[in-house]
Amino acid sequence: MIIDAHQHFWHYDPVRDSWITEDMAVIRRDFLPADLEPVLTENGVDGCIAVQASQSEEETMFLVSMAQSYDIVKGVVGWVDLQSPALHDQLQAFSTYKEVKGFRHVAQAEPDDFLMRPAVIQGIRQLAEFGLTYDILIYPSQLKAALHLVREVPEVNFVIDHLAKPYIKKQEISRWSNFMTEIAKNQHVSCKLSGMVTEADWQNWSKKDFFPYLDVAFEQFGPDRLLFGSDWPVCLVAANYTQVKNLIEEYLVPWGDDVQAKVMGANAVTFYSL
Repeated sequence: MIIDAHQHFWHYDPVRDSWITEDMAVIRRDFLPADLEPVLTENGVDGCIAVQASQSEEETMFLVSMAQSYDIVKGVVGWVDLQSPALHDQLQAFSTYKEVKGFRHVAQAEPDDFLMRPAVIQGIRQLAEFGLTYDILIYPSQLKAALHLVREVPEVNFVIDHLAKPYIKKQEISRWSNFMTEIAKNQHVSCKLSGMVTEADWQNWSKKDFFPYLDVAFEQFGPDRLLFGSDWPVCLVAANYTQVKNLIEEYLVPWGDDVQAKVMGANAVTFYSL
């Protein structure tokens, strides 16, 4: 079974989705499961995890409704206010939906110390009671805070989205690699092999640009804690779905069929309890 562990749906709203800049015009429109379904079929992918793209509980329920309506959507990573005094009650309510597997906050848009804040840590810690996961969306400058978080909250299963967005276009690797090595020592942390093409030169990337970063991910996390994700439709600014999937599959060839099966689907099934 092949599972895409990371993609998004939205009804495009130019105000809410202001992060979609003019040079990303190709994704300034609606993207819904009906658009993704034929793409997954064409690429032999059995299902996907829908991840929040905007910061509202309405977003979470929108994704739940997509999962309830389309068999390809196997789980939802939603949004909830982690610092709300009513968080426990909100988590209790969301956990009644079997489609909800975890939560995410767009921490990359916050100050670098966001994930170190006591209120945020306390909120994320509450996910454990409900068996919910947390997706870490950050830039390399925020890796220090992420390391602090995962050490403080060993009871929650974490996954780092998009390899923490290394500066692939600039070919910067050493500081990112050092922090990823430390984070990977925490066995409750996984990593998504996703979002790489948009960190490279959109028009002029080649597969070899990504292999040094994938090498670090494999050396540190190993084949049991890595998940394939397309980051569709965001990936479309730099590559089509097939190119993104082929990039990971080609890298995996020397690792053999067992490892390929884990990274391309089995690990997502385990991590998100599909």
